[in-house]
Amino acid sequence: MSTSKVTVKLNIYGEEYPVKSEADIAYIEQVGLYVDKKMKEVAEKLPQYSTSKVAVLAALNIADELFKERQEKEKQLLEVEQKANNLLEWLDNRLAEVEL
Repeated sequence: MSTSKVTVKLNIYGEEYPVKSEADIAYIEQVGLYVDKKMKEVAEKLPQYSTSKVAVLAALNIADELFKERQEKEKQLLEVEQKANNLLEWLDNRLAEVEL
């Protein structure tokens, strides 16, 4: 079973980029719009910067968001694991009481 790739033309910061992907077209467009938005935000704050510097700074901002999201998810996972361990310990104690 092969998944077909589609090509979507994205306009990012005034340039057109053909993107070939197996992902849903709406998703690809959403990602493109997000990158475009981030580049425009950087350019608005630093209008004197070249397009390549704007792109790098936008990429750094996006990477920062990604890392923060990953850290938050990891923190949440650790909290769930701790709660599960506490529950298992509680159950073990209750079972030990019943067996006595």
